[in-house]
Amino acid sequence: MTGRFSRYLRNKKPLLRQLLSTLKERYPYVSILATDVAGTNIVVDKSTTSVVPSGITETGFVVKVFDGSLYSEYSFNELEEKKIPDIVRAVTELTAAPRTVAPVTVPPLTEMHLSKRFRRKNVGRVMTTDEVIVILKQYVQTTLALSSEIVNVRTAIETTEISKLFLSTEKDLEQYYTWSGVRAFVLARRGDVTKYAYDGFGTNSQEGILGELKASVAETAHLALSLLDAVPPKPGVYDVITDPSITGLIAHEAFGHGVEMDMFVKDRAQAKEFVGKPVASPLIHMHDGARSAFSVASYFFDDDGVLAHDTKIIDKGILRRGISDALSALQLGTEPTGNGRRESYKRKAYTRMTNTFFEPGTDRLEDMIGSIAHGYLLAATNNGMEDPKNWGIQCTAHYGREIVDGRLTGKIVSPCVMSGHVIDLLKSITAVSSDFKVIGSGSCGKGYKEWVRVADGGPYLKAKVKIG
Repeated sequence: MTGRFSRYLRNKKPLLRQLLSTLKERYPYVSILATDVAGTNIVVDKSTTSVVPSGITETGFVVKVFDGSLYSEYSFNELEEKKIPDIVRAVTELTAAPRTVAPVTVPPLTEMHLSKRFRRKNVGRVMTTDEVIVILKQYVQTTLALSSEIVNVRTAIETTEISKLFLSTEKDLEQYYTWSGVRAFVLARRGDVTKYAYDGFGTNSQEGILGELKASVAETAHLALSLLDAVPPKPGVYDVITDPSITGLIAHEAFGHGVEMDMFVKDRAQAKEFVGKPVASPLIHMHDGARSAFSVASYFFDDDGVLAHDTKIIDKGILRRGISDALSALQLGTEPTGNGRRESYKRKAYTRMTNTFFEPGTDRLEDMIGSIAHGYLLAATNNGMEDPKNWGIQCTAHYGREIVDGRLTGKIVSPCVMSGHVIDLLKSITAVSSDFKVIGSGSCGKGYKEWVRVADGGPYLKAKVKIG
C-alpha cells in the first residue's frame, strides 16, 4: 500500500481541468470521475498459493455531459494533452449520434460548491506478500491437523486502496481509503458425505484482520465438521430466529433492491406505491448508506460526486424513502442519497445499495430462543433473490439449528431455503435483539451483472417464514 492518494490521478488533474473547461463551452453540465484502484488477492489452500490483482483493480476516466435533452457518458483510460481534442471530438460525436431513447424533461444537474479531500488509511503495519503467505499457510496447516475428516482449507486476504477524483464546475473532490477483507473456507468429508463452511469479514487494517482470521478458520472448521451430520429441514412454516448474516440478507433482498429508485423511474418496484405506508413490524428500522455504518461500502462520495449519506428507509415499520443515484433523483424530483455506483469507470452509474441493515432492538437472544416451541436459528448467508415488482423473495441460509421447547437441540439442518412475500415476512417480526453486526464480505449484482461491494447485517430477528 502507498498510504496516499493516487500520484497518477494527481498528475493528471491539470489535464482533467483543461478537458472540463473545454467541454463546458459546449454543454451546460459536465463532470469527470477519475478512478485508480489497486489491490492484491492472496489465496492459500492445502496445495496451492495464488497471488493476483484484486478483482476491482482499475484505472480510468468517465465524462458525463448534458446537452439540454440527454445525459451522455464517455469513458477512456488514456489521458495526455495531445489526446484532449480526440476526447472532445468523441464526446461531441456521441451526443450528436441518432438517439434510441426519448429526450428527458429535466434541467442540468445543480451542485453546491464543494472542494474537499478525504483520507482513510490502513491501520497498523502493512505486511509483505511473503509475510502474509507464511501466516495463511500456518492457518491452513493448523486447521488441517484438527481432524482427518477435513480434506481442504482455503484462506485468503484481499487488500485494496481506492483513489477517486470528481471534478465539475462546482465540485473538486478527492477520496482515498483502504480495505482488507479475509475469507475462510473448509471442506470436510465423511464417507460419501461432503460438506463445507465459510466465513468472511474485513476492516481497514491488514494486520488486524489477519489476526482475527485465526479464530475464524478454527470456527469454520468446527462448523464444517458439524454439517456432516446435517439433514434437510422438513418443509413448512416455522418461527425462526435469523442471525445477523441472515438478517442482513433479508434487509438486502427483501427490501434493499425494492427501494433502489432507478427502479421507481422504470416502474419496476412496488415500493414506489408504498412510501408513507406500513411495510414491516413497528419494531423495524432500516438504514442504508456509505455513512450509516463502517464496512466495505463506506466511501466518502459516490460516483456521481454526491457525499455519503445515512438514509433511514423504514422507521417504525413505515417506508419513509428509497435510495437513489443523482440522475434518478433528478427525474423523480428528490434529493440524491449518495448511492450512485459503478462497477468500473467503463460502466454506467446505477442506484446501488451500500451498507444495508436493520437497527438493533432491546430483546435478549436467549429470551427469543426460549419463546419458540419448534423452529430454527438460521445462520450463514448462502444466496438470495428478490422480485421488486411483485415482492416475492427467496433467501437461503447455509444451515439452521433446531429449537424445540425453547432450547437448541443440537440438530442441524442444511440448507434452509426461505420463501414468501416480502411484506408478510417483515410484518411477522416480533422480536429484535440488542446484538448487532454489519458484515461486508461479498458483492451484489444489478440483475445478473454490474457487481459492486456491499455490506449488510443487523440484529437477531424473530419472524415466521416458510422453509423448504
